[in-house]
Amino acid sequence: MTEEVTEIRRAVHRVVRHGVAGLAGAGTGAAAQFLLVVVVTRAFDAATAGRFFALTTGCLLLAGIARLDAGNGLLYFLARATDTRKGEIWSYVIAAAVPVTLISVAVSLITMLGGDALLGATNWDNQSANGIIHHETDSGISPPPGRTGTGEGVGAALRVLAAAFPAIVLAEVAVAATRGLGSMRPTVLLGGVAQPAGQLALVAAVAAWWHAGGAPPDGPVLPWLAAAWALPYLPVLAAAAVWLGRRAPWEPYRLGTARAFWRHAAPRSLGSAVQHVFQRLDVVIVAALAGPVEAAVYTAATRVKVLGQLAGQGLAQAAQPTLVRALATGDLAVARAVYRRTTNVLVLLTWPAWLGYAAFAPVLLGVFGDGYAAGADVAVVLAATMMFAAACGMADVALVAAGRTAASLAGILAATTVTVAVDLALVPAWGAFGAALGWSAGVVVKNALPLAQIWRGYGLRPFGANLAAGQSRSMPQLWSRWARIARRAASAGPRAIASRSSRCSATSTSRSSYTRRSRTSPSRVSAASEE
Repeated sequence: MTEEVTEIRRAVHRVVRHGVAGLAGAGTGAAAQFLLVVVVTRAFDAATAGRFFALTTGCLLLAGIARLDAGNGLLYFLARATDTRKGEIWSYVIAAAVPVTLISVAVSLITMLGGDALLGATNWDNQSANGIIHHETDSGISPPPGRTGTGEGVGAALRVLAAAFPAIVLAEVAVAATRGLGSMRPTVLLGGVAQPAGQLALVAAVAAWWHAGGAPPDGPVLPWLAAAWALPYLPVLAAAAVWLGRRAPWEPYRLGTARAFWRHAAPRSLGSAVQHVFQRLDVVIVAALAGPVEAAVYTAATRVKVLGQLAGQGLAQAAQPTLVRALATGDLAVARAVYRRTTNVLVLLTWPAWLGYAAFAPVLLGVFGDGYAAGADVAVVLAATMMFAAACGMADVALVAAGRTAASLAGILAATTVTVAVDLALVPAWGAFGAALGWSAGVVVKNALPLAQIWRGYGLRPFGANLAAGQSRSMPQLWSRWARIARRAASAGPRAIASRSSRCSATSTSRSSYTRRSRTSPSRVSAASEE
């Protein structure tokens, strides 16, 4: 029994170590995204900022649909591959990449040809604001002398994003495939650091260049901002492809791989598409129904939710391969221990931040410019909802890891239906605050449904009976670990975090040889509960 308990603890500790690396990258990415919003809202008027946020959000929404959840499908199959099946790696990559590439190219061409007709049906020219802010709350930023304004060029910006759309779609798929081979380093360095930091640097450079008069007279700024935001996806895609090529030697495609891959991924593809709609549709709805000014305020007030989402994403990326293996072999003790520990860590990391954000929202939102502090009521709704989501843990991730993709799809469809219904009812009258209430209702449904299913079906619970004792032990250890990482980063620069990620990956590889028992016994379940 001692050896079995040790194996469970090793699995949990490995996930936590990988989670630290994932959180380091997620924290860097969240900070970069937050600063990008600050740069745009401070450098340009609220209408221009709202158009930029709506365009990029719509692009990410379509990209999430076009990916067909191929990244998670690759992670699932590559994590399950044994040494005797390593030759199937490129077969799975090809099976996933070909349909995604064709769809993304088709969407790009359709957008380039029909984008102007789509823009004509929206509210892009509406400068008014329903609900929480009005004309006088504009940021006060005026264009440089000799320019007519910043709000032009929506069609040109849309075509720029359409040209980069295939790279935006494929970059995340390639990075997800690297996680399937057991390494968090590309995810941390490429998706967590290089891409958001590159976007921030290029957008800030465009803002400074435009205000200095470097652009042609009367030229619109939105196409330049769109190009700066989209460009970093190209090197991320190239670097991930090179990493895969070095890690997995080329093998010819094996017939039948695509059928097996999409038989598993098809239900989740629809679920992933609906989930991306759920995550990003609110900004688009606000821009269409309440105008770009209201969309800018809503984006600013809810941008902080990226911190909580990326914290959960960093833990999920580390835990998902372990959950897949544990549930595939029936090792419920490991699955329960991993799920409980990651939930505790997520609560300890995010709840203090959400409480502080709700309390100091008017002051914090003032960073974005004059008038944005009026979105404090949106921030309170956001904070309460994210605390509830953190307490539920990675419920949907665990449900998908168990192979219940159809159940996950049903839950996401229900959540999206609730969100859209509440948004359509409240946004025209209440603007950004109505959108916040709609998003909150959807989040509650999205987390409660999968939590009930994994609780009943597998005994996975976010908290154990010894929650208070476990958190009192975990808090000092957790913050002590983060303090050590911060000191290394301050003394050695970015190489410290990269080195930490590399060591985590090497430790995971050296310990991945142990095998699982076919089913868990009551004694192992008890031991996992103590963990």
